[in-house]
Amino acid sequence: MERRAFVAAVAGAAGAQVAGRVPRAPASQRVPRRTGLDLSMDEVTIAELQSGLRDGRFTARDLVEHYLERIAQVDRTGPTLRSVIESNPDALAIADGVDAERRNRVRGPLHGIPVLIKDNIDTGDRMKTSAGSFALADTSAPQDSGVAAKLRAAGAIIIGKTNLSEWANMRSSHSSSGWSARGGQTRNPYVLDRNPCGSSSGTGAAIAANLAVVGVGTETDGSVVCPSHQCGLVGLKPTVGLLPGDGIVPISHTQDTAGPMARTVTDAAILLTALAVSGDVDYARPLDPGALKGARLGVLRQDFGFDARVDHIMEQSLAALRDAGAVLVDPVKIPSAKKVGDPEFQVLLYELKADMAAYLARRTDQPHRTLADLIAFNTANADRELPWFGQELFERAEKKGPLSEPAYRKALAACRRYARVEGLDAAFTRHRVEALVSPTGGPAWVTDLLNGDHFGGGNSTLSAVSGYPAITVPAGFVRDLPVGVTFMGTSRGEARLLAFAYAFEQATRVRRAPAFVPTLTP
Repeated sequence: MERRAFVAAVAGAAGAQVAGRVPRAPASQRVPRRTGLDLSMDEVTIAELQSGLRDGRFTARDLVEHYLERIAQVDRTGPTLRSVIESNPDALAIADGVDAERRNRVRGPLHGIPVLIKDNIDTGDRMKTSAGSFALADTSAPQDSGVAAKLRAAGAIIIGKTNLSEWANMRSSHSSSGWSARGGQTRNPYVLDRNPCGSSSGTGAAIAANLAVVGVGTETDGSVVCPSHQCGLVGLKPTVGLLPGDGIVPISHTQDTAGPMARTVTDAAILLTALAVSGDVDYARPLDPGALKGARLGVLRQDFGFDARVDHIMEQSLAALRDAGAVLVDPVKIPSAKKVGDPEFQVLLYELKADMAAYLARRTDQPHRTLADLIAFNTANADRELPWFGQELFERAEKKGPLSEPAYRKALAACRRYARVEGLDAAFTRHRVEALVSPTGGPAWVTDLLNGDHFGGGNSTLSAVSGYPAITVPAGFVRDLPVGVTFMGTSRGEARLLAFAYAFEQATRVRRAPAFVPTLTP
């Protein structure tokens, strides 16, 4: 399709469905025109694109061409986000296939929609799955992960892999989120010298910058919700087991999960529907702007207080929840939350060693078979792999024994006790609440490759260790930096969490597109 006609068609599709969506950013907050980008595509939703595809205003191939061009102009040059580690060389051919199929049937709301996924999710194609490391960068996975297979079955087009904190930020405690040897340092599209958080850094930055419609990240503890929060996105960490877990470079089988990252709650719900193992729940259908009316929500005050500016945004968010009809139980206290950290760390070390060996054994395309092999590779390639920080977490994990050891079983039991029984389960039961509300974190810190990350607070650990769902939604800005609010729920409680998040989003509508500001000035 001729470019001008395509842009006009997308603009028409966007204008046709404006009800219940987050407003576009003003022109001053979008990518400058000198980049040559089509600004009418900023903040477009799945529903708007499906409207245009259905009416023949444009094709899936047009969409893929647009986003690949945008990746070239924003990610590789221009602001140079370094959020996409690799583009799919077969994306246009796949788009032609789904366009042809559309003449006879449409698989669902993701049919023909471009998607980006994190570079620790296997795809059985010509793209690599490297977890950001050169150790796996020369080969491709033998088959699709469950997540990739679900996306393809839904008709989505995987247009590329996103950069990440190498090995999902489990190599060093002094790492910089969003840095990988293969991809370099991902930048935050709101303020370029700020960090996008991690480990799903590239997905967060890319979807915020409109390099695809939606994306998939993975989380062990905070790796979906933190980059979503710092990049102004909706990010859902599902119940562990709700999404397929096979074919993902692991840390912990008790905590790892993929999760949707999107600019709107509706788009996150659509993506979750396509990814869920059961496939029998439409998470987008029950979204209702009145869902907060009468809902009992607990306020985790113990997570406040690390930043007065974030507290101010949280108070505004709580007021919005009350105005929308929620009944706030304030405060809710979970004393056992302070006890979770050490046993969680021990579990992650044990499971990293065991789970990585199991994953590598299935990757017959590459020579490494154990965590010790990866450590040796990093040592031999220190100039590329270890220029900024080491691999002390890998080394500590390698010293652990098998999962049959009493120390592992004791730590795992402690995790379940403190995060579930005495933690979230107790809070939900005692206070009769449907969800808990807390700040997701502080504003993005300045990226510091020499000294590593500077986290400013927040709480992802209770939901991560319990395996229960959590969703972050844009709540406000500290200067030009996004801040999110988290809703935590019970096991398999995604439908209610999404409903609450949607009602909050519609009541507040605070998201705006990034402006690619180089740095904050006084």
